[in-house]
Amino acid sequence: MYLHLGNDIAVRKQEIVGIFDLDNTSQSALTRHFLAAAEKRSAVINAAGDELPKSFVVCERDGQQSVYLSQLNSSTLLRRSEGLGIEG
Repeated sequence: MYLHLGNDIAVRKQEIVGIFDLDNTSQSALTRHFLAAAEKRSAVINAAGDELPKSFVVCERDGQQSVYLSQLNSSTLLRRSEGLGIEG
């Protein structure tokens, strides 16, 4: 099963590590450091397109982490994921 993040980008539910609200979590220095490090590794994928990102989804595949920025609220993504069997 897949979770649609926006702009024709979907991720496999098995790869999702977490879904995070960008406004709330970006207040933390640790989160800002994590996102900056992911950007430096070219591991950030913009699924928000021209929209302002509201959430980010951390995925892991074959030991490699990716961070997807989404224009959708984390609550919307979580609600969509519940139908896919992802626990929130």
